[in-house]
Amino acid sequence: MTAITLVQGDITRQHADAIVNAANSSLLGGGGVDGAIHRRGGPAILEECRALRASRYGKGLPTGRAVATTAGELDARWVIHTVGPVWSATEDRSDLLASCYREALRVADELGARTVAFPAVSTGVYRWPMQDAARIAVETVRNTPTAVEEARFVLFDERAYEAFARQAG
Repeated sequence: MTAITLVQGDITRQHADAIVNAANSSLLGGGGVDGAIHRRGGPAILEECRALRASRYGKGLPTGRAVATTAGELDARWVIHTVGPVWSATEDRSDLLASCYREALRVADELGARTVAFPAVSTGVYRWPMQDAARIAVETVRNTPTAVEEARFVLFDERAYEAFARQAG
């Protein structure tokens, strides 16, 4: 059984086997969590992302998928990049958001990671409502078979922390 823990803070300051990046499909950095991970992790992450773009992901990483790189200067072994969906009021994309967490856990299992730090995927510029994102994230991690021992949700602010705390019970 995977333990679910919650932390309010900066995901780039976490010590974990793997840190999940809420990436954009280009894998080349951006704003929010993605930009912070690339800035703090240093150029080694971007270098591996460029190699992935030059080989397997020439058109970018598809939404709902995940891929790992080095963690560079972060206090982790790997960064698992996943591309969350943009929230839509007219189209249910919740299975794509759930897929981000399932795929990140699948990649973590392939790597042998036992502790994984997750952000609240898609809740920033992709505008997913926090309460719904928390429900999907917690339910998916709880219901996904994995060897990961600790899934740590690292929430940037009190509002996100409280939304996840309500879901985690």
